[in-house]
Amino acid sequence: MYPLSNEARRYVLGEAERLRLLSPTERDLIRLVHEPGFPRWLEQIKSIDGCAHPIYLAGHTTTHDAATGEVLRHYDTRDEPGGRMPVRCRNRRETRCEPCSYLHAGDTFHLVRSGLQGGKGVTDGVQRHPRLFVTLTAPSFGAVHRASGPERAACRPRRDGGMCEHGRLLGCGQKHADTDSAVGQPLCPDCYDYAGHVLWHASAGALWNRYCHMLRRHLATAAGITQTRLREHLTVSFAKVAEYQKRGAVHFHAVIRLDGPDGPSSPPPPWATTDMLSDAVRSAAAKVEVHTPYSPATDERVIRWGEQIDVHPIRSDAFTETSTVTDSAVAAYVAKYVSKSVGDAGGIDYRIQDFDSIRLAPVNTHLRALMTACWRLGGLPELEALNLRAWAHTLGYRGHVLTKSRQYSTTYGALRAVRADHQSGGGLLALEDRETVTESAWRYVGSGHSPAESDIAYGIAEDLTALREIRRDMIAEGWKYAS
Repeated sequence: MYPLSNEARRYVLGEAERLRLLSPTERDLIRLVHEPGFPRWLEQIKSIDGCAHPIYLAGHTTTHDAATGEVLRHYDTRDEPGGRMPVRCRNRRETRCEPCSYLHAGDTFHLVRSGLQGGKGVTDGVQRHPRLFVTLTAPSFGAVHRASGPERAACRPRRDGGMCEHGRLLGCGQKHADTDSAVGQPLCPDCYDYAGHVLWHASAGALWNRYCHMLRRHLATAAGITQTRLREHLTVSFAKVAEYQKRGAVHFHAVIRLDGPDGPSSPPPPWATTDMLSDAVRSAAAKVEVHTPYSPATDERVIRWGEQIDVHPIRSDAFTETSTVTDSAVAAYVAKYVSKSVGDAGGIDYRIQDFDSIRLAPVNTHLRALMTACWRLGGLPELEALNLRAWAHTLGYRGHVLTKSRQYSTTYGALRAVRADHQSGGGLLALEDRETVTESAWRYVGSGHSPAESDIAYGIAEDLTALREIRRDMIAEGWKYAS
């Protein structure tokens, strides 16, 4: 081995010094781009749109012709970088994975709109069925600061002033912007019913289920028939999404539709009108209630909807040009909130493991008090069934962000299958004409990115977002010039 010259030695030492000064991410980037499989890995990450937390799988899939044994399709990860394949994390939360949340919101848009316009296996006759866009809210648990809105009114004006029993003002004459940190915070934390708030959240799913039964009962009463015979005349279909308000309380936006006895393919009877459905929606909301388990600490709480209920008929895109509550507008509104979470109200989107985690959580005082109430009430044996500690990070709410009745429209699984076939060039549907046997063996081998991989994936996701914005602007400009 030849000895290094002084110049070569200085170069090597200088390179080592430069590497030492690099950040861990920069050193990881140098390692990554020198990997022999880097170009293929880049293709894989682009194919999942820069997913922020991909799941890596290893294995193979082989599809044979059942009669001849001929291999029709075969894929194996042995030739992939690291012998593995990344797949999407499919997290709906925008705060966790923007690419996957965007895709999930798009699927939600088509799922909801197909139940209003038809398509995706739903007949277009649903456009003429009675359909409502309904908002059901939580009741008040105490006065909170409100945003002034476009009219710039004061938060809670009160002529006579006055103070609560804890010595705090009962009103607020300030004008709060939507971004003001005071919005959603209680005027008096000691007066606020934190226990009632989290118990309402824990019972919201049961309240919705009871509400659906009550709605059918009120429809049957309005039609002059028994509830058991209502199914012979019509069915009630729905899709609902949960949204967190600034005060940390959930409210529901729901699309409610009346179909015939055979579902969306059959029209409802002539007496089942939009006005009749609207009256039943309001009267059922006023009557329905559920009860929490009795506890000496909280007593037995009666859970009801709040007084504020919004009901709007949905107009078809094809039949109206003036209404703002249309098929596409409602579908876009629901899709917008399906990617949101309690994190958008200032909370956190990961589970609380112990009480100290609540104390250290990066949330405001109001949300910390709600989490604390969940933890303390969750420790009571009589409230154990509500599982409040496991859902302290969601302030006690344990329902899905979006639910729908079985016959409302298509499913997420069906939409994903169509997209997978499109991305494969239609090969999956082509194989449906033949009797095949598929053998698969997959195993989990890892998840997530290294620091450099994360930066590259983030850049890919940013580029795709920018391209969507450019495409949207070009379409808008095209419409402007066309008109």
